[in-house]
Amino acid sequence: MEREQLKISLTEIIKSNKTINERLQEICNLLRLNVAHYDWVGFYFADANKRELHLGPFAGLPTDHTTIQFGKGICGQVAESNETFLVDDVTAQDNYISCNIDVKSEIVVPIIVNGINIGQIDIDSNTASAFTSEDQKLLEWLTDEIAEMYKG
Repeated sequence: MEREQLKISLTEIIKSNKTINERLQEICNLLRLNVAHYDWVGFYFADANKRELHLGPFAGLPTDHTTIQFGKGICGQVAESNETFLVDDVTAQDNYISCNIDVKSEIVVPIIVNGINIGQIDIDSNTASAFTSEDQKLLEWLTDEIAEMYKG
């Protein structure tokens, strides 16, 4: 599916009257099924008081990593930095938490609502250097749209 068509489909999901969790699950499914190098797509949400991320809706193989401490792994680092983290080669990261031995690259994009990182979208690929600036732009657009869902 072309990026513009993806954006149209994602917008339809976001603007639907379903629950937020239902919409997030549909987003995961849509991305995983329509972008060949998105092998695992999921959301983690922050519990700032406990300094933990908790797994939300996802599409792909189950993971044991349902709770991640802030600062641990790529997701935990994004919880602290509030910035997108794109990893071309996960084996080159000292602080990487492996969810699946087949994962070669990862991108994590924060969801910022009113200046607060409430969570993130995490995408794993079984292809090295899978993510491009186009992926980053799409996912940053998407997290901005998701943030609006939480504001509304």
